Amino acid sequence: MVENDGSGERASVGRRLIIGGARSGKTAHAIALAKSLSAARGMNVTYVATAQALDQEMQHRISLHRAERPATWRTLEAPTGLAQALAGQEASSIVVVDCMTLWLSNALLQDFREDAPTAPLPAWQAERDKFLQWLSLARVEVLLISNEVGMGIVPLAPVARRFQDEQGRLNQMLAAACDQVTLVVAGIAVPIKRFRAG
Repeated sequence: MVENDGSGERASVGRRLIIGGARSGKTAHAIALAKSLSAARGMNVTYVATAQALDQEMQHRISLHRAERPATWRTLEAPTGLAQALAGQEASSIVVVDCMTLWLSNALLQDFREDAPTAPLPAWQAERDKFLQWLSLARVEVLLISNEVGMGIVPLAPVARRFQDEQGRLNQMLAAACDQVTLVVAGIAVPIKRFRAG
């Protein structure tokens, strides 16, 4: 079903990937879009946080993100087990996942071995596949936030190189599964994959 999302752009209920570099404005864009969709369609919003407050800096970052979103939104914390956490979401809801990058990092650190940096990552791959299956069957509006990490230098550390590789693969899979992909650069949202009418 195609309709106006309240921002002047034609859209349908579906899956959206919002991608960009660090501090590019992608979360602000996702929150503004979720607010607009919620107001236009009378839908509840569930904000899924994948961050873990492991130190003071991360605690501060999490508090800033909390202040950005409406207090009426439901918050669901899911640093891992994302598909299981999202199971059973109401059909008349909007799900914002912030972010896919921290979710990958959390899962990867459980699997990665310094002595075998190119070894398979069975726990991460199972987690990823479960989420992609959930995404393919989801009957809710889904906004996924993810980092583009492939435009900089190749990292020196093996774990960082593996992370960059896995993030690039994940982003490709998410883009293929989503109906719309938006690249956010310097606070400007640039559509790179659009909904198809019909």
